[in-house]
Amino acid sequence: YGVEVYRPEIIADCNQIFSRDIAFVIEDKLIKANILPHREEEFQAILHVLEFIALENILYPPEEVHIEGGDVMPWKEYIFIGTYTGHDYPDYITARTNWEGVEYIRKMFPHKKVKSFELRKSISNPKENALHLDCCFQPIGHDKAIIHKNGFLIEEEYEWLVSHFGRENIFEITGDEMYHMFSNVFSISPDVIVSERNFTRLNNWLRDQGFTVEEIPYAEVSKQGGLLRCSTMPLVRD
Repeated sequence: YGVEVYRPEIIADCNQIFSRDIAFVIEDKLIKANILPHREEEFQAILHVLEFIALENILYPPEEVHIEGGDVMPWKEYIFIGTYTGHDYPDYITARTNWEGVEYIRKMFPHKKVKSFELRKSISNPKENALHLDCCFQPIGHDKAIIHKNGFLIEEEYEWLVSHFGRENIFEITGDEMYHMFSNVFSISPDVIVSERNFTRLNNWLRDQGFTVEEIPYAEVSKQGGLLRCSTMPLVRD
């Protein structure tokens, strides 16, 4: 599809899988994610890419701001953000974006409507855990979305999304499908989606909606808690 692809440098003895975790782009700004401390070195692997970006367009959030790219979704006039603001936030290694992260994005992009969603977290049951927003929801195309209701801690927030997109434009996934990362496909454009080849039910629906679906074998990666969207980090957004 003519996409210019940059690969992170290889760091010895480092578990490098999900580039969406370490940084993300909104408009012309690249924001470095404040991720788990033992993963900080992963950012060093993309320094050669940052050389192409003006210094004033690279944002480094303060230490108290916890945010990862899988929780951040620019969508038209909105920025959707997954978060967890419970008092037991420090007890959950699966909670990656805090309220300070939401407020930071709101401050940096005041012209956008920042809409946050409380995600369901579990340390012991992966089928009850939405690690990031893109593990239970993703807008696609021009007006459609993939969603799993139980990934949202507050039902009214789930219902807001259903109302916003329209139920006829939504593909609802089951708990097992969320676990296998059905919502973690990757959109190259509003018309082309890269998906795991075993996602038969989803891929058939996408084609019925007019999408071109590029199927690839990628299922094993889902065991790490992410899939195609998590593995990619777009640098230029239209």
